[in-house]
Amino acid sequence: MANLKLKSGDKVVVTTGKDKGKQGNILKVDIKNNKVLVEGVNMVSKHTKPNAKNQQGGIIKREGYIDASNVMYLHNGKATRLGAMIKDGKKVRIAKKTGEVID
Repeated sequence: MANLKLKSGDKVVVTTGKDKGKQGNILKVDIKNNKVLVEGVNMVSKHTKPNAKNQQGGIIKREGYIDASNVMYLHNGKATRLGAMIKDGKKVRIAKKTGEVID
């Protein structure tokens, strides 16, 4: 199991691949497969059949998962790695670049 420090709602920047440089919030985290779903990144086409929810059917654009190693946390507009430490009896995440506590 991967030691993933990213959470849903975190603002990240893509560091490699076709969407390099794009920023977005994490929508979903798949800890088991070490993947994240970032809004507006890795858009894929999904072909759908008509159903009660979508009467028309057709091709829908949606986000696809990307590997968590290809994104970095954005702290004050700069990409940084994340660390963890115990503060007041609680485990908190810290930005490695500045040493500031994130949450």
